[in-house]
Amino acid sequence: MDRADLVRLRRARDRMDRDYARPLDVPALAREALMSPGHFSRSFRTAFGETPYAYLMTRRIERAQALLRRGDLSVTEVCMAVGCSSLGSFSSRFTQLVGETPSAYRARGHADLSALPACVAKAVTRPVRKAAGPTGPAVA
Repeated sequence: MDRADLVRLRRARDRMDRDYARPLDVPALAREALMSPGHFSRSFRTAFGETPYAYLMTRRIERAQALLRRGDLSVTEVCMAVGCSSLGSFSSRFTQLVGETPSAYRARGHADLSALPACVAKAVTRPVRKAAGPTGPAVA
């Protein structure tokens, strides 16, 4: 992979970080990176260790965790606020990455995190993507 490809891939990743709540899809990101969707997905996975979809969902779940810790939004409102259109898919992915349902996460006390700076709280609560088993979900 050449330097120009890496620069375009980083720009696509930065866009996912910035615009996580907007509808984003691989073909649109690939067009911006001047790559075919297949080449973009393969190159992104090689460069960053996960597919574009998995990366985007992890960013969305991170933001959802912060919103759920605030406690002033319902799980459905948080789901929509982070750019997910399906509550079921959101809840499944949240549970997979965090280890508990969004409702359980919201209900649990988070007072121990309130004393930490936001950047440290984010690092401490960062979801860890676990490798899917043979029956795990296919990730685009």
